[in-house]
Amino acid sequence: MNTSPSSTMLRVLPAEDRDRLMQLAQEVSFPKGARLFEEGRLADRFWIIRTGTVALDMHVPGCRAAVIETLGHNELLGWSWLFAPHIWHLGAETTSPVRAYEFDAAAVRTLCRADPSLGMLVTQWVGDVLAHRLRSARTRLLDLYAPYGSGDPR
Repeated sequence: MNTSPSSTMLRVLPAEDRDRLMQLAQEVSFPKGARLFEEGRLADRFWIIRTGTVALDMHVPGCRAAVIETLGHNELLGWSWLFAPHIWHLGAETTSPVRAYEFDAAAVRTLCRADPSLGMLVTQWVGDVLAHRLRSARTRLLDLYAPYGSGDPR
């Protein structure tokens, strides 16, 4: 699971900003095996996982989707909602029952535009998560498809 220090909103946003963002949250739950989003489709929401796990996957032509990373408690699920053109770059499927906070992307972007300080913090948070996920995707794909793996001794 993602253990980067920026993975959780609780560590990044001041309490007041976190509370304002959480006012936009809706509690949701999904059974094991639910597809939450598909690569190439509109990214109109995101989640913070409360319980359970979600696998992020990437379409690989001629092969099964490659699982890039598995996310769990307090982790951000979805970053494509913040960056135009707001299209999912990965897919996501629950690997266990999941409870999460769901956020409407348009409402959060509106809140961030209205408060540039909050917008900068949210963008930094999501950007840090994105950078971590891209590194994970690269390493995972090299492990799966490169002749000698990623070369990462971890």
